[in-house]
Amino acid sequence: MTTRRVQANGKLTPATFAITPLPLEPLTVRIPVAVQLTGIGRSKLYQLIAAGEVETVKVGASTLVSVASLRQLVAARSR
Repeated sequence: MTTRRVQANGKLTPATFAITPLPLEPLTVRIPVAVQLTGIGRSKLYQLIAAGEVETVKVGASTLVSVASLRQLVAARSR
């Protein structure tokens, strides 16, 4: 990773420090990952998707599950 520092004159020079990258959280995951993350069985996950309780996005042949909707599902069902 190349880091840059801006001098007072506006020119970029190589920096002597590293910029810490922001941690990335996926917006969507595939069905097997959603099953692992939630502990819900595959069939139950498909039932929740059909009932509209879990949001999905189709991209080509792939079904992607919204991580935000998984979080909402767990939060709504927490005791």
